Amino acid sequence: MLRSAPARDSGGIFAPLVKTPTFQALQFGDFRLLWLGQATTSAGQWMDQVTRGWLMYQLTNSPLELGLVSAIRALPLLFFSVIAGVVADRYGRKFQLIASQVVNAGLNLTLAMLVISGDVQTWHVYATGLLAGIVMAFQQPARQSMISDLVPPEAVPNAVGLNSMVFNASRSVAPAIAGVLIAAVDVGGSYLVQAVMYGVSTIWTVQMHDPRVRDAAQVAARASESIGRSTVAGTQYVWRNRVIRTVMLLVLIPSLLGQPYTSLLPVFARDILDVGPTGQGILLGAVGIGAFLGAAAVATLGNTRKQGTIMLLAALLFGLTVFAFGASPWFGLSVLLMAASGVSNVSYGTQANTLLQNHAAPGMRGRVMGIYFLNRGLSPLGALFAGALATVVGAPHTLEFMGLSCAAVVLWVWFAAPELRDLGME
Repeated sequence: MLRSAPARDSGGIFAPLVKTPTFQALQFGDFRLLWLGQATTSAGQWMDQVTRGWLMYQLTNSPLELGLVSAIRALPLLFFSVIAGVVADRYGRKFQLIASQVVNAGLNLTLAMLVISGDVQTWHVYATGLLAGIVMAFQQPARQSMISDLVPPEAVPNAVGLNSMVFNASRSVAPAIAGVLIAAVDVGGSYLVQAVMYGVSTIWTVQMHDPRVRDAAQVAARASESIGRSTVAGTQYVWRNRVIRTVMLLVLIPSLLGQPYTSLLPVFARDILDVGPTGQGILLGAVGIGAFLGAAAVATLGNTRKQGTIMLLAALLFGLTVFAFGASPWFGLSVLLMAASGVSNVSYGTQANTLLQNHAAPGMRGRVMGIYFLNRGLSPLGALFAGALATVVGAPHTLEFMGLSCAAVVLWVWFAAPELRDLGME
């Protein structure tokens, strides 16, 4: 049984924007609510990263524990993303999204009360960080797999690009907001604001209509299947589908060998480029600006029907820019290369997301996106690998190796799977 086409409207307060190619997917009211929820939850997640680190350092004065709390918050993405995709396919993506946002609000409120009362201890920060990471692992596959439910196929590239835009805008702005709040109302006040943000996001999500019409027999079959068997079925589906398997390799291998390059930026800022913490901030800012511009470009281009070619070229450019940054002795050039890495990284990632959503069967989309979001769990492991290699061969040679590895994977795919070059939206 087919679902009805997503309903268009004037765009509400976004009416002037929906007339432009960049924001056209906002004419679909349910996607607009999903997008607003993405804006607030992304901001909350980036604010949490800053606030949690500040709180841990206040409590311990330990750089080691500062790194540990970041790792504990990130690693659940590696262990729970695939299961989260299974749950999204079995029990409903909207419910899963609402539940995760409510839990996030509760965690932030709990930590705020502990800080304000003066009872907070380091184990509270670790425990809530672990739970927040698990919740994030369940939230992302549900949110991403809903995009194709809420817009027609031709609007999926624009919708994915818009989601990436707001995520990267949050990455640039939310840490600064967290810093202002910590200075003005302390850590507890920052967590109260984050709890309110997740509450607002939940209100928007509740208003969404899930347009999927489920076949009763399929629902019963999925419900009778164990979580383990559903997980295996999803993994087998990805592996047996040549297109999805190859696109996934292009996402996951650079996540391990390429994207953790930013973990070595302090080494470049202090010891190689000699620009100190201010220069490091400029380098990170260039990555964020480039990522936002890349997402805006993808959203504006929309359905080019050449997603495969763009994905491959952008992935190749990403590898080459990481290599060139490792070899660059000049700060100005390094800033430009960081901006280029942000553009190319987001461009190939969003195109890959679009292709996976388009080519995955609706009943498997949650599991496919769950595997896709392993990329965020692999990055901390890649950072450990990069740090270990840098101690042996130095940071410049490490990034040169990482960049060339990513480029080599892309070139292998270019020649081994030429059909990907012509891959587009159906």
